[in-house]
Amino acid sequence: MTSAARARLPKELELELGLDDADDPAALRELVARRLRRPASELPEIVLRRRSLDARRGAIRFHLLVGFADGTEAPLGAPEPCPVTSARRVVIVGDGPAGLFCAYELARHGVGSIVVDRGKNVQPRRHDLKGLHRRGEVNPDSNYCFGEGGAGTYSDGKLYTRSHKRGNVRDVLEILVRNGAPEAVLVEARPHIGSNRLPKVITAMRERLEAVGVEFRFGARVVDFAIEGTGSERRVVGVCLASGAEILGDAVVLATGHSARDVFELLARRGVALEPKPFALGVRIEHPQPLINRIQYGEHAGHPRLPNAAYRLACEVHGRGVFSFCMCPGGWIVPASTEPSELVVNGMSLARRDSPFANSGFVVALDPSDFERAGHRGPLGGVELQRAIERAAFTAGGGALRAPAVRATDFVRGVLSATLPDTSYIPGLRSADLAAVLNAGGIDLASPLAEALRAFGRRMRGYLTEEAVLVGVESRTSAPVRILRDERTLEARGLAGLYPAGEGAGYAGGIVSAALDGMRIARAVLQAVASSSKQG
Repeated sequence: MTSAARARLPKELELELGLDDADDPAALRELVARRLRRPASELPEIVLRRRSLDARRGAIRFHLLVGFADGTEAPLGAPEPCPVTSARRVVIVGDGPAGLFCAYELARHGVGSIVVDRGKNVQPRRHDLKGLHRRGEVNPDSNYCFGEGGAGTYSDGKLYTRSHKRGNVRDVLEILVRNGAPEAVLVEARPHIGSNRLPKVITAMRERLEAVGVEFRFGARVVDFAIEGTGSERRVVGVCLASGAEILGDAVVLATGHSARDVFELLARRGVALEPKPFALGVRIEHPQPLINRIQYGEHAGHPRLPNAAYRLACEVHGRGVFSFCMCPGGWIVPASTEPSELVVNGMSLARRDSPFANSGFVVALDPSDFERAGHRGPLGGVELQRAIERAAFTAGGGALRAPAVRATDFVRGVLSATLPDTSYIPGLRSADLAAVLNAGGIDLASPLAEALRAFGRRMRGYLTEEAVLVGVESRTSAPVRILRDERTLEARGLAGLYPAGEGAGYAGGIVSAALDGMRIARAVLQAVASSSKQG
């Protein structure tokens, strides 16, 4: 094709396919040719840029956005990390997406880091997860929340984000693909890796970084900061580990995730500025997946080209938001506790999303003023609220991480369930007064959840059914605390040299947004290190 003919082509083209339309490269090429009224043989290579499923109004269609290859596409995930050459070294606390992508961005500029994590790397971490499921044993340092890759490693790998203004989302996705994620995440509207694939991707990223000189230490729990100076001149110069070891660096990035409550307490003791932050709290709701498929797809349910259906619901009850959260089609409910006497549940799904169950968070939005009125005061008031409800859930479940549960229809009637349906939750369920558990923190969460269930049942006919079960509690939706940062330098207010990052700092809400924040912090650190070098 001549350059003039190429110039007359649209940059992108939107297409629509029905369930029974052919979906392969040859058919796509013919469809584009018909739309443009040109012979298919004259067209350059067609590139799929975005693919989404629209199941609204009963007419199920696939929406495609395509473009044309021009030979100038850069390699995926460029630039690559390069050998560490700088004498500067950054200490990164936490090997979740914020910490890992921070180390990756630093290594792109030849700056080394040492990444410390209280948990284990992905392979030995699996054994502790088995202990959670089979024996109800909680290792406080190695579980679904703590360990290589952070909370996302073994809890789904959803990559959907609205955080496009926070950084280059495409860059994050390309890095993941460069390290083994399926290329489909680059085009799917709601990309997902799966809990069976993500550990391999995380391992590949770590090995790539180790090959250029980045160091990782697992089983290394930080208990304090190494600080120089006094008063307003205080500055973090490293971290102190539970083992007694000390690791020094030119900056410390704090990327510990929002379940590291001991870190929040450490920050408060060390005079770092914290504030309570809004978050959401509730339960997991689980349905048979075929039921959700029938509700969402109608007569098309079971079509071989349709994935297990998802949903997203939200309403307002007496001025308070209630919504579905982290919906897992074809998924599992898992124990996400980090303390032996507390019970938390979360959702996950494998790449195929082929479990016979669908689950979703079903939560109530809370504001710091709610904590205050319930007697949970101060910057850690939200943490106190979480703990109160998680301990009530553990007690109501009867131990061994059995979860308190109730059928959805019984919950709205305010009665206990005589029996419970089958569930994906391996430790098992126990019929309990889930309303009492939810209200144990002094805030009425049960009433807005019950009213929202009725509303959702009207919106999705069949959603409110005795086949649906509520499982408690879903309390770790996001950080209940924000670590305040200087708007210009991104350092923690009250302690120079400390850079809070990601979900645990209160600036992200998922794998991609946490990765973006970690990369943003890396650039701030690079600027600070460069400035320090010039002054030196």
